[in-house]
Amino acid sequence: MIYIDVSAAVHSRAGIGRYSKELAQALVAAQPGRFALFHNQGRGGRLPESLQGLPRSSVQLGYKPWRMAILLAHLGRLSFHRLLPGVQLFHSTEHLLMPLRGVPTVFTVHDLIYKLYPAYHKKLNYWFLNLAMPLFCRRATAIIGVSEASRRDIIAHYGVDPAKIHVVYEAAAPHFRPPGPAEVARARQQYGLPERFLLHLGTIEPRKNLDRLVDALQQLRREFPDLELVLAGGKGWLYDDFFARLAEGPVGQAVRPLGWVPDEELPAVIAAARLAVQPSLYEGFGLPILEHMATGQVVAASHSSSHLEIGGEAAAYFDPADTEEMVAVIGRLLASPNEYEHRRQLGLAQASQFSWQRAAEETIAVYDQLIQK
Repeated sequence: MIYIDVSAAVHSRAGIGRYSKELAQALVAAQPGRFALFHNQGRGGRLPESLQGLPRSSVQLGYKPWRMAILLAHLGRLSFHRLLPGVQLFHSTEHLLMPLRGVPTVFTVHDLIYKLYPAYHKKLNYWFLNLAMPLFCRRATAIIGVSEASRRDIIAHYGVDPAKIHVVYEAAAPHFRPPGPAEVARARQQYGLPERFLLHLGTIEPRKNLDRLVDALQQLRREFPDLELVLAGGKGWLYDDFFARLAEGPVGQAVRPLGWVPDEELPAVIAAARLAVQPSLYEGFGLPILEHMATGQVVAASHSSSHLEIGGEAAAYFDPADTEEMVAVIGRLLASPNEYEHRRQLGLAQASQFSWQRAAEETIAVYDQLIQK
């Protein structure tokens, strides 16, 4: 039995949770009966309905105690083999690799943000990842990187054999598609969306570069006075200064944090926007870009890390450290219906090149290669 760790989906941890859920669903659809699930239940964890009914094993520990248990077991060279009855292979879909003796393991590395931007992580999380990630990367039988950018970072910072790393792209979930006018109207009413707004989709944390996006909004409002910014995403970490700025400054009145929006409601919220903006300083993959494009929304994005390979020719790019360039690119798209429509069509085509069915097939190929050795 191949076990897939879906803990991130059980605890709804933003992008990694989506990856875990969508990949597990696609794997089970591709080869029913071959997979079982593992997760740490913790307090309040909930297995997504689409994954219920599958064989599974779990532990009751919360996230932090479970992380420490795994790290100490690695350091003590212990095996958690007994937690996975009949295990043939184990795949960790988040940055936490269970120690198993004599069993091939696959470890998905989403990003090295803690390494590249240590100031943007909480101290305890930075300490854990800095100590554990090189160990996990060494001990995993194979690594899946979610982009070429992530693959390059793993090689550069941890000296991992390139042959050990396989790039498997993510995709937008199937429900991300252009919604009808009635769906968009319902979303406007339900969330009190403004008539004309920029949309940022993602967790609120420093690397998302939202301070510069707010600076850009302030300048853009000179030309587009009714333009607002809507933030769709939960609070991550180190966000207090950002919200304090919104509360104290006049531009804060034009910024509307929606908090976490259920996945099934996101397409209509995305379609209601005038433009999507993803100004992040670093992304391992940048899934919101594909979710925007699959919905028929145009994206202005930073040219950092993986964005160029994910957005292709469809996105309009800017330097994330250059607010003036951000303003120029966003302003051009707002003022040019022809370019907007051209990029919208390019975006739909770009998003269609990525699918979870393909991700599952490529992931299964990695499994089979290890099992046959």
